[in-house]
Amino acid sequence: MDRRKEASCLDCNFNFDKYGNMETKNAVTLLAALAQDTRLGIYRLLVQKGPEGLSVGQIGEQLVVANATLSFHLKELSHSGLIRARQEGRFIYYSANYEQMNALLGFLTENCCRGEACTPASSMSPCPGSGCC
Repeated sequence: MDRRKEASCLDCNFNFDKYGNMETKNAVTLLAALAQDTRLGIYRLLVQKGPEGLSVGQIGEQLVVANATLSFHLKELSHSGLIRARQEGRFIYYSANYEQMNALLGFLTENCCRGEACTPASSMSPCPGSGCC
């Protein structure tokens, strides 16, 4: 039988730490960048807008955020790697970095369901069987 199927809850937590400090530190940095109302709002808006993104002015208008505040939060999201900036003429456009988002989601769910495929979201339990996952 697969060792992962026999794992206890303590084993699940131990395996999570095996991925090393660099990956964990990166995940913490990304999560910290999103752990603020305005930044989370900006990020969700950019994810919804797709790869073309929005100009700084459009972001500020849609979220009703002052320019100085918006600039600070965009800088934090950019430094984390969650968003990308591109300049077109006089305008700067920001878009979500989907690769970074998917890497974070993959890191957070890598040990989901003891390594087995999860059941559909409509199910009462997201993981087959019971356990720590």
